[in-house]
Amino acid sequence: MKTLKTVAFVIMVALMTVGCGTNGENSTTIGNPTPGDFLEHDEADIFYIGDLVYSNAENVEWVQELEYTLDDEFAEITRQTDKAHRFKNGTANKLPVGTIIYETDTPAYIAIVDGQEIPYLKMVEG
Repeated sequence: MKTLKTVAFVIMVALMTVGCGTNGENSTTIGNPTPGDFLEHDEADIFYIGDLVYSNAENVEWVQELEYTLDDEFAEITRQTDKAHRFKNGTANKLPVGTIIYETDTPAYIAIVDGQEIPYLKMVEG
């Protein structure tokens, strides 16, 4: 009976520790993506507002097909950097400082640069 209790205890401890990991290569991020998650890729085009990352969606087929109406001004880009640790509210890695971001009546947000409307999507977990 003592052996059965020992085996049960070991199994219980093993089950309790499943999912506990390190921040190593094979770990999974839980929560919304961060600027660092995107800036690992040279082609990343993002901005950061309200603790959320918004990513360029020009090449997303369903976004290209959207018909939208520009709503109110959502944000303005106030800083540009390609260093994840320097991102704070209003920072972009490619959009120029002073770019205005608009909400729409769709999931897309629109940045207007030199008269061109560029769609971005909010990147959230789940």
